This record gives sequence, C-alpha cells and structure tokens, in this order.
Amino acid sequence: MTTPVVFVGLGAIGTPMSQRIAAAGFAVTGVDPFEAARERSAAGGIAAVTSIAEAPADGTVVVMVATPDQLDALVDQAEAAGVAGGRTWVVMSTVGPDAVTRAGERLRAEGAAVVDAPVTGGVARATTGELIIFASGLEAELASVADVLAPLGTVRAVGGELGQGQAIKVVNQHLCSVHIVAAAEALALGESLGLDKAAVLDLVGGGAAGSWMLSDRGPRMLLGTDAPVTSTIGIFVKDSGLVADSAAAVGAEVPVLAAARARYLQAADAGLERRDDSRVIETYQH
Repeated sequence: MTTPVVFVGLGAIGTPMSQRIAAAGFAVTGVDPFEAARERSAAGGIAAVTSIAEAPADGTVVVMVATPDQLDALVDQAEAAGVAGGRTWVVMSTVGPDAVTRAGERLRAEGAAVVDAPVTGGVARATTGELIIFASGLEAELASVADVLAPLGTVRAVGGELGQGQAIKVVNQHLCSVHIVAAAEALALGESLGLDKAAVLDLVGGGAAGSWMLSDRGPRMLLGTDAPVTSTIGIFVKDSGLVADSAAAVGAEVPVLAAARARYLQAADAGLERRDDSRVIETYQH
C-alpha cells in the first residue's frame, strides 16, 4: 500500500516539493485554499483540496504555509476536524521558533508527533531536490520521516527540541536578507560610478566579493520590475521581521539586518511586495 502524505501549502516552493515526494512513490494529497494553486497542483498530477479537513485523515502532514498565523489556523482546522492526532507533522515553513513551538505543543497534546524542519535553497533547489533541511525534534520522530524528506534534499540535524530548526533558519534568513540587499546596493553603486551593472556582476561575482545571492539574484536585478518571481519582496518583509523579532527576544544587536529590512519595507511601500525579491534594487534607483 502506498504511504499517504498530506502536503499543505502549494506555493512556488511547496508545489515542486510535493511533486518530488509524489515521484518517490508516496500518495500525496495537496491542500491549499487558493483555487489557482490547486489547479496548478492537479496539472502536475497531484489532487488538491481546500482544507485539511477534506484530506486523508492518516499519513504524514508536511506543512509549507507562509506565515505563523497560517500555521495557527491550520492547527485550528485540524483540531476542529479531528485529524490532528495520531500522525506526524513536519513543519517546513519559515515561521520562527515561537510559532513552531506553540503549534507543536498543541499538536502533541492531540497525540501527534512533530518535526521542526524549515528549508533553504529556493525554488530552483526545491525542483531538483537539493534543499538543505534544518531538522529538529525527537530522534525517533526524525527517523520516521526520513523517507519523506529524502527526495527533497539533505537533512541537517540541529537538535532534539522544537524551535531549534527554526532558530537556525532565523540565522540563515538574517544572512539571506542582508546579502540580497548588499548585492542590490553594490550593483546600484557600480551604475552610479558609470559602470554597466552586467559588467560589474560578471567581474566581481566570481571573486572574493561574490556570494550565492549575488550570483542567483544578480541576473534578475539586471531586469525590470516584471522579472520572473521566485521569492517575493513580501517574503523577505516577513522573514526579516522574524529575524528582528527573534533577535529582540534575546537582546541581540542586528543593525545590519535592520538596514536591510528597511529596504524591503521601502520596496513594499512602493508597490513591489508581490514582485521578485531582487526588485529591492529599485529602492536605489532615483
């Protein structure tokens, strides 16, 4: 019998993740409130429903919702439908330590197992199965979902407590937030100095000043507002906010993060929230 998996959150990253799990032989049912996402999932061979109440009541639940509020709402729905307990939940969203701990406590009270496993790597690596998965939780629970996670990428065990995976992702998103803005600022600086941005990217990208974000986002920074969207400005408004909140909770100083976050907020205020995050470069254009 094919093992069931319920995959919640069929966005830009969730869709290829769900497809890779299905290709590995699992019986995947998608869950997403948006009709366009369900239609996209169905076109890729995975039937999708509107809420977890309509999905199979057994099997692993993989969660790729966008925000802490959406995670809370998902747990509410599962509890109300009586489908929260007796299964393993793998929270792969970036929602921060507090949110995953809160959700985990509720789910465990219902008799569920919970793994905290946020991912990094973006749409490209989700598609190829080369994500890095920061996993924390009880050792037996991590082992129980190893086959589900294997098609998605490399699991890096962080610790035994819920929230530790999210904590590593907070550090990861600090660096991502800063590096994208640094790349945008540097390319804009080059243009101000009379250089061609494409030439700047080619000349410095492979040297000591290079970064993964410069290489990945840089080419899209050379395009216009309608550049292909793989991760939005809105995502980094959210993620940089999670970093700021987590830092504030422990009294950590993050002034560089604060400067980068201001640029994402400025871009969102300029109407770019749903545009690719590389469009933060437009905050440097006058």
